[in-house]
Amino acid sequence: MAVTLEEAPWLGWIVVKALVRFAFMVANNLVAISSYVCYVIVLQPLRLLDSKRFWYIEGIMYKWLLGMVASWGWYAGYTVMEWGDDIKAVSKDEAVMLVNHQATGDVCTLMMCLQDKGLVVAQMMWLMDHIFKYTNFGIVSLIHGDFFIRQGKSHRDQQLLLLKKHLENNYRSRDRKWIVLFPEGGFLRKRRETSQAYAKKNNLPFLTHVTLPRIGATNIILSSLVARQENGSPAGGDAKELESKSKGLQWIIDTTIAYPKAEPIDIQTWILGYRKPTVTHVHYRIFPIKDVPLETDDLADWLYQRFIEKEELLSHFYETGAFPPPKGHKEAVSREMTLSNMWIFLIQSFAFLSGYMWYNIIQYFYHCLF
Repeated sequence: MAVTLEEAPWLGWIVVKALVRFAFMVANNLVAISSYVCYVIVLQPLRLLDSKRFWYIEGIMYKWLLGMVASWGWYAGYTVMEWGDDIKAVSKDEAVMLVNHQATGDVCTLMMCLQDKGLVVAQMMWLMDHIFKYTNFGIVSLIHGDFFIRQGKSHRDQQLLLLKKHLENNYRSRDRKWIVLFPEGGFLRKRRETSQAYAKKNNLPFLTHVTLPRIGATNIILSSLVARQENGSPAGGDAKELESKSKGLQWIIDTTIAYPKAEPIDIQTWILGYRKPTVTHVHYRIFPIKDVPLETDDLADWLYQRFIEKEELLSHFYETGAFPPPKGHKEAVSREMTLSNMWIFLIQSFAFLSGYMWYNIIQYFYHCLF
């Protein structure tokens, strides 16, 4: 499409802004990720002496890194409006977020809207496609203990065994509290046709705005992390031991992300900022774990029902521009999520100052050795 003389200055400004933002993102990644890795290496003795304190410090740095990613969207005008239950109320408990998946921007959106939820981001474990292992953020996720899952039938059984082992080795030992899971197993645009064909074949609901979830990862997480009950108390140990033990997984947070006009944001847009300011809407519904069936068939039915509800939520949103009110309420209440500009300035300053410090330290030892 030809560009008119009136549009040329605007287009030129968009290109210049995108190039500046890209340059800043590259510099931000170089100093922040490199500094994170250097701090983790230097703190290895602390890991041996006090593992809990080490993972606490690592988690804070991880939260700051995700805050930097969130800030790229924030300053492009990509903000978040939250609906439904207030998840701050369960931020100190163990929980699993079940999230619909439309584009790479879903991850960035969660990085933003969870920043003001206490230590949730610091103590969070992500389950993501294995391709993210090879991105610039891959090394950070590997150190933090996120799990990279390979998609496809040929890998499914093996990946579920690896997930179970990963949870046993890393979840409680690193004091993790929340897990983020995209049960659909891929982006909406890639899985919709396959999901609808499967639904038709198996007499399941025909969904348009979400796809039917896969059960395997959810089943493994619940079977591994839910504290089993015996005679009204967690299995094993006396009262004193129980006080020091984890209460186990306590909540399922059904999370629905909606974009205006059903046009999701991707990571390129988040970085370059060439799209006009957009408000992404996130709806939460909290379920106590005691209300979630743990048997495979019952869990599958329960999870299907959640995604049927997501379909209804998204249909209502795309028709009205708002999520429907909860049952028993006349109006739905939304909450604008905000990031502190001062906090962003401080963590970015720390990143660049750390990068400068580590550069000089490495340069000094290089000259001493060579």
